[in-house]
Amino acid sequence: MEWYRLTKEELFSNLESDEDGLDAISRQERLAKEGPNELSQGEEISEIRKFLSHFNDLLVYALIVSAALKGFIGDFIDMAIILFVVLVNALIGYIQEAKATDSLNSLSNMMSANAVIWTGNEKVTVDATSLVKGDIVFLKPGDIIPADLRLLDAYNLVVEEAILTGESTPVNKSTDIIESEADLGDRLNMVFSGTLVNAGSAKAVVVETGDRTEIGKISEHLKSVEDSETPLITKMKLMNKQIFAVVAGLIVFLVIFSFFYRDMTGDELLSAMIALAVSAIPEGLPAVLSIILSVGVTRMARQNAIIKKMPAVETLGSMEVICSDKTGTLTKNEMSVVAVITADDLFDTTDPNEHDNQINQTSSNQTLTKMVETALYCNDTKITYKGGVREIIGNPTEGALLDWANQMVLIENVKEISKLPFDSAYKYMATLVDVEDKRYIYLKGAPDVLLDLVEKEVSHNQVKVFDESPWNEKIATNAKLGQRLLAAAYKEVSNTKETLTHEDISSDMILVGLFGIIDPPKKEAIEAVRVSRQAGISVKMITGDHKDTATAIAKDIGIENYADALVGKDIEALSDEELEKVVMSTDVYARTTPEHKLRLVEAIQRNGLIVGMTGDGVNDAPALKQADIGIAMGIKGTEVTKDAADMVLSDDNFATITSAVKEGRRVYENLKKTIYFSLPTAFAQGLLVVVSMLADRPLPLSSVQILWLNMVTTITLSFALGFEPLDEKGMTRPPRDPKENILSSYAIFRTVYVSLLLAGLGFLVNSFLGSKGASIPIMQTTLITTLVFGQVFYMINCREIIRFSITKTILSNKVLWYSLAILAILQLLVTYAPFMHVALGTTVITGQHIGISVLAGLAVFIIVEIEKTITRTFFKPKN
Repeated sequence: MEWYRLTKEELFSNLESDEDGLDAISRQERLAKEGPNELSQGEEISEIRKFLSHFNDLLVYALIVSAALKGFIGDFIDMAIILFVVLVNALIGYIQEAKATDSLNSLSNMMSANAVIWTGNEKVTVDATSLVKGDIVFLKPGDIIPADLRLLDAYNLVVEEAILTGESTPVNKSTDIIESEADLGDRLNMVFSGTLVNAGSAKAVVVETGDRTEIGKISEHLKSVEDSETPLITKMKLMNKQIFAVVAGLIVFLVIFSFFYRDMTGDELLSAMIALAVSAIPEGLPAVLSIILSVGVTRMARQNAIIKKMPAVETLGSMEVICSDKTGTLTKNEMSVVAVITADDLFDTTDPNEHDNQINQTSSNQTLTKMVETALYCNDTKITYKGGVREIIGNPTEGALLDWANQMVLIENVKEISKLPFDSAYKYMATLVDVEDKRYIYLKGAPDVLLDLVEKEVSHNQVKVFDESPWNEKIATNAKLGQRLLAAAYKEVSNTKETLTHEDISSDMILVGLFGIIDPPKKEAIEAVRVSRQAGISVKMITGDHKDTATAIAKDIGIENYADALVGKDIEALSDEELEKVVMSTDVYARTTPEHKLRLVEAIQRNGLIVGMTGDGVNDAPALKQADIGIAMGIKGTEVTKDAADMVLSDDNFATITSAVKEGRRVYENLKKTIYFSLPTAFAQGLLVVVSMLADRPLPLSSVQILWLNMVTTITLSFALGFEPLDEKGMTRPPRDPKENILSSYAIFRTVYVSLLLAGLGFLVNSFLGSKGASIPIMQTTLITTLVFGQVFYMINCREIIRFSITKTILSNKVLWYSLAILAILQLLVTYAPFMHVALGTTVITGQHIGISVLAGLAVFIIVEIEKTITRTFFKPKN
């Protein structure tokens, strides 16, 4: 129902009410029928379900089955070790992932607790949840509006609606009927649940309650938006399926092979298959990935980007489009005077080079002096600083005038005599003031109103007859720049005049000039947009503010494709298919509702792009939840927005996003390096099992020894790769293709040949020792040491996937050296500590055995670096 378009008679007819409100019985009947005025809650995920979700993985299932089979054949120690590995992985993932709170609960917290209504011929304070359609509600300054209301009477009512509409300034409300269709922010005879009464008072009738209010619609959108799967999770699931398919295929092949060609008992075959599963599956990889993501989370927190869900770190690195709210995100959310326009001059107040010149002119330029006096003396607002934080008590627009005027250093003896407060019916404010023993009327207000009141103007320090035409041109020019314009006028009156009436300003008023006011862009946002574009990331502005304002800000901060900006009505006129095409060529959207923002994000996603959405108001929450990465403002953002987001900017700085993107790209590159490192080392151990069975030889390593290599050695070395810096060209390359498989053709090639290389060197060392008559413990300990050194040198290879790996940054990665030191200690324990001999079945080996292991590892490093040189010279892969 378009309540804002109805006459008062039609309104009460539809509501079956009148200006006397509803009696108690009618209210109870409607409450039973309509339900309470509150938002329905969404389902909350229990902590147990969050923990159990970390077991939902194919490779984890394979390990659990392996553990169960170990228990079945009576090998309970190995079973316990495998289950312990699975549990550790789940605990790391659960502990590291930040908790996601329920945004619907925060929406409910924004609802008003009480309301003053008219019932039974008296004012009564009731619980806001008991409001029903047709109730008559009274509003005063400071009230949170308890439901969606249609205004019946309003006196200077000003409502702060930024959380709902994105409007950068409080809205002056009226009771006038709006005959044509209007966007949410233009429904001036309506006020909405959850918004704040800034000033004035009103009498209104309830037209919508609970989930049917505008804030309720946002709640419904939040519930309808399902949590999306991040690109990293999608790719990891695909990679796990590929690993599972390879391992399962090998197991099936070996079972069939053994049945026909080997005389093995059931227990022997089962043990061999479990050993293959345990060796080929990179058990340590999930833990390593969680740790690397956690490191990224910690780094981002130091840069004021708080990550709530760990996979969102990597999503940032693949982001291709940032959809940003304007107010408070790209702009300061503080109104500022950016231009002072007189008949003779245009003062750019944002130019620091002109600032001192303007101050010096204040005493000599009568026009500028009168502009300063109007800003100072025709003003009801105060500015205070509490704890170093600027706070405006009153209207933000008047606060902007005060900020500018106070910089002009005008010192005068002043006394206020009388005042006409601002009234939306008149659209102006006037004061009667004594200034240096002279009495003046100062007037400020909407230019269209003041231009009809003035008869003269100031030009070249002289009062002349008013010429309207040039002023209309100035107004049109600055309005196109997105500025909100206020006109200033004055006249001198007799010192005996004591009161001020509307008739006093109907004649002889002298126009001084215009103030151009805007919520200016943040300087750091301009740089951040430039960096984003350089990194191949498109920035789109989606705001509830006016089209001219949005276009002007977009132009100032460097957003592309702003000329063909669309407004909410344009979006509604487009089908989903049409919008899907439009979003690729249009970057500015104004006068949008939460539904519009949600549709825009969905349209971009249907083009196959990874989308980030920023915002601070309740109106941004559904789009934030739908986006691949939702980004909320931590200071000025509502709790609803923070809860719906994946990342919170604790400094409300758009530039922090680009820093987070850089960290996200770094995390992804390091994850990829870790996978390049982990898979060959795991598969090499699997090949030891496969080849041994094919060759009818005893398994070279036990399941416990394989787990030691997979968990302890791999995690220790992989951890070092998580601290590698992003290369110098990391933020000048376009985002990677979100459909790109993490296992590219080159990654598969590298995994295969390095696996064969490590396994081949292992068999070579084993054969050499066997020919010398070495015992099984010595052969196993030397093989473990060989694989460890092979992994150490291959880890260094993986510092750079294609380029030569030993660069100057190797010295800056201190964690790499710590990891090598820790691994050295662990390997010494494996080799020389008796308790480790008991646990792993190892023994003491000589320096000659260690030397052989080192040579094998060095061979791995040299061969891989030769291959990388050939690959980057002749094949030039994307990696």
